Amino acid sequence: MITRIREVRRAKKLTLQDVADRCDPPTTPQTIGRLETGTRTVSVGWLNRIARALGVEAADLVQLPDREDVPIAAILDHDGAHAPRRPGVVVTPKPEPGLVAINVASGIGDYRSGDEIWLTRLGPDQFGRAMNRDVLLPRPAGRFLFGRLIGREEGKLHVLPLGSGQRQLVVADPAWAAVAVRLIRSL
Repeated sequence: MITRIREVRRAKKLTLQDVADRCDPPTTPQTIGRLETGTRTVSVGWLNRIARALGVEAADLVQLPDREDVPIAAILDHDGAHAPRRPGVVVTPKPEPGLVAINVASGIGDYRSGDEIWLTRLGPDQFGRAMNRDVLLPRPAGRFLFGRLIGREEGKLHVLPLGSGQRQLVVADPAWAAVAVRLIRSL
């Protein structure tokens, strides 16, 4: 079996040590290296364990004949575009459990018409993870509020809508909030 463990690890900018530490139970970087290079046989158990550590599906770590990889052609930085030092591929976005999406119909704030915003739903006990990030909040009568979460106190969330000249709004005790985690934009 040909694996893509190294490509996915590098695409996520993780070291062998990072992956080894994220495994449950933790392992050694040498073991991850041996599994990457094929020196050690990759069992289904190891494949699932490494996939969880990398935050991908096990199928993403196996090279399938009918699957097209997206190679990295260049690296763009402050000096412009240049060739990568070593070949690599990008990991295509996969939906995760609990995701919801917003389709942007007309530009507002940093978002353009045609954008898709993927958001992860959070329960009230996790609202602190969304501070200073864009969130979607449910409101009565099937309405929603989308904006930057700028504060929270005693069950109330303070949100700054994205339009210019907008005033802060307060939402009391929302059942959930969804925090923006990925922007999909066509060029």
